[in-house]
Amino acid sequence: MFDLHRLRLLRELKHRGTLAAVAAALSYAPSSVSQQLSQLEAEVGVPLLEPVGRRVRLTAQAEILVAHTEAVLERLERAEADIAASSTDLTGTLRIASFQTAALALVPTALGLLRDQHPRLRVHVTHMEPERALPALRARDFDLVLAEEYPGDPNPRLPELEQEDLLDDPLHLALPGSADTGDADGPTAVLRSLADHPWVMEPEGTAARHWAVSLCRDAGFEPDVRFETTDLVLHQRLVEQNHAAGFLPGLVWSGRPPTLTLRQLPRGRGTRRIFTVVRQGRSRHPAVLACREALHRAVALRSGQA
Repeated sequence: MFDLHRLRLLRELKHRGTLAAVAAALSYAPSSVSQQLSQLEAEVGVPLLEPVGRRVRLTAQAEILVAHTEAVLERLERAEADIAASSTDLTGTLRIASFQTAALALVPTALGLLRDQHPRLRVHVTHMEPERALPALRARDFDLVLAEEYPGDPNPRLPELEQEDLLDDPLHLALPGSADTGDADGPTAVLRSLADHPWVMEPEGTAARHWAVSLCRDAGFEPDVRFETTDLVLHQRLVEQNHAAGFLPGLVWSGRPPTLTLRQLPRGRGTRRIFTVVRQGRSRHPAVLACREALHRAVALRSGQA
């Protein structure tokens, strides 16, 4: 029988890419990880790694082993969930990753609800954008991720991850005070009237940036992006002080009245989907269920429905 610990190291290598990354994530020496994988190769009887430059990659046989390891780990997570469900007291640690606006507008309220209902549950929250958080979820660094999906840019649906909708968050064009949209007729014309303005957007490689640039290009211009940050509060400040035009979601106001002039976006482009993501084996764990319920209540409280 193959050693499960060594199989997990092989799986970690697939998800993290390098022996050094596996060692850093698990607080091992790289030489120890390499030695354990060499022992696994001896157990299996076939090569599991092959050199590619200064790195290594998994062989076809290693990919087969990782697929079976994923199934075993999912089953073990289901067993952990069943054990937790059999207890009347929810304990342990729940690890959450959230992007900024959800972390500001929803997570504190949800944490208060969890603290009141499950005082012995330890919740650890990390601010992380979905582009990094979802791979980390697959690598089992987190138990639940708050993620977003922009219109026209659907996320890939990975079979080992389970999504649950949380809310639809409206998106708006945020106008600097110096902007003169004139007699622009309709959302596309208003957007086009800002073609010569500086813009603030999220960095290259993010879903938000891809959506925003596509929106501008569809309006007939290439945006002059002078400010790049994932901090949407900074986006807000830059627009307020007439440094840039931008796009802001409803959650950035955290229930407060907007402090900027906002305009609607073209039909079908003005709402992002906010949802939670967990691994399938973790989806019925009482801590995950409690967290999802608390987040839904936080949404309801924010909208005045609870």
